[in-house]
Amino acid sequence: MEETLDEVLASGEKALLFTQYAEFGDLLRTHLGARFGREVGYLHGGLSKGQRDDLVARFQDPAGGGPSLFVLSLKAGGTGLTLTAANHVIHVDRWWNPAVEDQATDRAFRIGQTRSVQVRKLVCAGTLEEKIALMIKDKRGLAASVVGTGEGWLTELSTSALRELFTLEAGSVVE
Repeated sequence: MEETLDEVLASGEKALLFTQYAEFGDLLRTHLGARFGREVGYLHGGLSKGQRDDLVARFQDPAGGGPSLFVLSLKAGGTGLTLTAANHVIHVDRWWNPAVEDQATDRAFRIGQTRSVQVRKLVCAGTLEEKIALMIKDKRGLAASVVGTGEGWLTELSTSALRELFTLEAGSVVE
């Protein structure tokens, strides 16, 4: 993570770092601030709306006056949070629900984002995070097989199944 952040900062870019643990987020902010010798923003559920708005505005500042690294408690982001100043997203630890991670990642993909966004998810082999990553992969596979995407399922129907789909059921029209 530190090597990646070295590259991000050297290129003048910004990164969002998501964690599901609020206390770990505070430790991470402190560590990264000392490691890189600069301010690291930290958004968590204990901030007032004013504090949150100020922190977001400073991070989004195109003049570069705010922090380049922004640690966020995964669930404290809130609805409609736009962080398009970042073009790097790092999920430091994994969350059980892939939709929550996707929503967090989408903070950098809002209208107004003009750059490609790189997303990284850190997983240590043999740990709980690896098991969570496998579970998320299984959940996504299940969702894709049940819900699917697009209309591909329609093109895979046999002729008889397609005919049955579009045939008006007997007795559905009263004379």
